[in-house]
Amino acid sequence: MTVWDDLQGQPAVVAQLRQASMGEGLTHAWLFTGPPGSGRSNAAKAFAAALNCDQDDVTLRGCGTCPACLTILGETHADVSFVRTEKVTITIDEARDLVAKAGNRPSSARWRIIVVEDADRMAERTTNVLLKAIEEPTPRTIWMLCAPSPADVLVTIRSRCRAVALRLPPAADVAALLVKRDGVDPALAERAARAAQSHVGIARRLARDAEARERRLETVRFPLGLRGITAAVMMADKLVKIATEEATSSNEERDAAERASLLATLGAPETGTLPPAMRSQVKQLEDDQKRRAKRSVTDSLDRTLTDLLSFYRDVLIIQLGNAVELVNVELRSELEEFAQKSGPEVTLARMDAINNARKRITTTNVAPLLAVESMAASLIQ
Repeated sequence: MTVWDDLQGQPAVVAQLRQASMGEGLTHAWLFTGPPGSGRSNAAKAFAAALNCDQDDVTLRGCGTCPACLTILGETHADVSFVRTEKVTITIDEARDLVAKAGNRPSSARWRIIVVEDADRMAERTTNVLLKAIEEPTPRTIWMLCAPSPADVLVTIRSRCRAVALRLPPAADVAALLVKRDGVDPALAERAARAAQSHVGIARRLARDAEARERRLETVRFPLGLRGITAAVMMADKLVKIATEEATSSNEERDAAERASLLATLGAPETGTLPPAMRSQVKQLEDDQKRRAKRSVTDSLDRTLTDLLSFYRDVLIIQLGNAVELVNVELRSELEEFAQKSGPEVTLARMDAINNARKRITTTNVAPLLAVESMAASLIQ
């Protein structure tokens, strides 16, 4: 086992990072880009582990078994910081804290490494705080930024970073990872990888959660009964509910565990009223969880609309002659019947309507239900 094992379907990226970890082409700033599910943050984490691996032989670095590799992969290494946000954006104060941390020399490892997993969630003013630190880095400090595309990062930042471009791995590679890492039945792993459109995290959830698979199938089948404005409004309401349920099911267990951990750390009494000092810290945690829940619903709704988009993607594939494999193979007969009722131009217009709704939901303050209702109206047969 090595740190590279989870980077399925990324041979060029692994080769690039392996070479850099041995000192060839290593630079102080890196920009990892690729669509959601491609493994940007996993690639950055593996690279960080390889750079600080305990092996003296450079060809063996990234062994995955030494203390340095294990603590970095577990995100507990003192010299490697992972920055992600559960909120809409990374704040300017958080960016200043990163710059201060980057100014310290590593305490025990070769490199102090700062991994920013949500670099696209920084406003221009916030990103500018990082600029000088990336332009004139402290010796032995390496920055790793992750974003969906280079365009999501200021040109002044990306021009100073070495690019690492990931792609969505083939569904077969994702399925193989689920079988190897999670012990999923091969047939179920294949279905989950295909339904997730090669998004590793979503595929894992679908493989392990039968209710998630049912919710997804319900979403994909919505267009089959979409006739009239009443049906469109009902579909919109249901889509938002599905996304909310998906987000809630993901957060409830995590929220409870975080609260229990905080109370244990504070030495809170098992019964009775909490002291004022403890109440303020619990309140802060609850506020953070509420902000995370809001983002979770937005992300979940975006994923729900992506599932809906796969229906029209398959319809378009059929209309254009079945050149590639369908995502929703189990619905082929219904998809073929639906495809006969319109042409590719209509299908493309419907896909545009879904993508426009996704953009409005993730980049503006529009009420999600209103955006989805508007979209649904444009999908009426």
